[in-house]
Amino acid sequence: MIQRLLFRVLLAPFALLYGIGVSVRNWLYFRGVLKSVSFDIPVISVGNLTMGGAGKTPHLEYLIRLLKDYIEVATLSRGYMRKTRGFRVVDPSDTVEKVGDEPLQFKRKFRDVLVTVSESRMFGVPQILSLKPDTQVVLLDDAFQHLAVRPGLNILLTEFNRPYTRDFLLPSGRLREWPGASERADVIVVTKCPDGLTHDQAEQMRLELAPLNQQKLFFSRYQYAQPYYLFDQRYTLDLGPGWSAVVMCAIANTAYLQGYLEGVTDAVRMMQFADHHAFTPEDLSALRRTWEGMDSQHKCILTTEKDATRLEAHRDFILEHRLPVFVLPLEVAFLFGGGEAFDEHIRQFLLDFKV
Repeated sequence: MIQRLLFRVLLAPFALLYGIGVSVRNWLYFRGVLKSVSFDIPVISVGNLTMGGAGKTPHLEYLIRLLKDYIEVATLSRGYMRKTRGFRVVDPSDTVEKVGDEPLQFKRKFRDVLVTVSESRMFGVPQILSLKPDTQVVLLDDAFQHLAVRPGLNILLTEFNRPYTRDFLLPSGRLREWPGASERADVIVVTKCPDGLTHDQAEQMRLELAPLNQQKLFFSRYQYAQPYYLFDQRYTLDLGPGWSAVVMCAIANTAYLQGYLEGVTDAVRMMQFADHHAFTPEDLSALRRTWEGMDSQHKCILTTEKDATRLEAHRDFILEHRLPVFVLPLEVAFLFGGGEAFDEHIRQFLLDFKV
């Protein structure tokens, strides 16, 4: 704790300089020196103020499920850490190197939805409309800081245990902007809430975040489903007492996942890597040794849906050594009956949208 505090103090001057730079950039957008654009179709942005881990991917998937059966939905992501450039339509047969892990996850789960990647949201949205003119809504992934596009609805996510109000600017902390940037949000969702969250705890969080009168505040948590085999979803696993698991993951924050697994299995060993880490042969060899070293009659290897897209590159190794790699899917659930209110807010935004 003392070391962390000292680290933040030492980096505070750099964080201040970073914050000044962000403030100047935002001011240039707000004054019109730097141009931002809006579009004549509804655009919904889902993002956060921190460096990741707030749950953008499952909340975007929630929106896709909510809308895809009724209107034509398209998604636009940057395609973080992909090795290609420019605008690209994602195909289920693509690789992480071509399109990034999260867009590939979207496309494989929602094959009838147009999933795209582009470094520039400003140019990506017109490309979508040119390619598919009947598109009725565009979902922007991780675009809260991308002021070049003015979304019609701005959804800001923040973790229950690590809200932006308790964080610091980069590099001292994880914030990409000052906490006051939250005022740009139309909707704030407190994510990864504990199952037993009380109304009193929710009210304390509301007071801490202090949303503006026009801002809607919701609380959500994760629901994990039955794990399925990496290379064939027909084969599933019933986790429970007696099972031990090695978890291979490269996500921004593993605390929520680890807490869940510790509650449903006898033993959990976490193999954690940096967010979006590209797994190497050495990583897979270490995974094999860890799994073989577990003293349990019932043991498995678990990974997240996002990490599964990168583990596929090691298919031959996994099959050769018969590693039982199972994928743990998850969905978002809103607390306190907030799901209906959230859904209605999205629908009303779309109904009220005017060019």
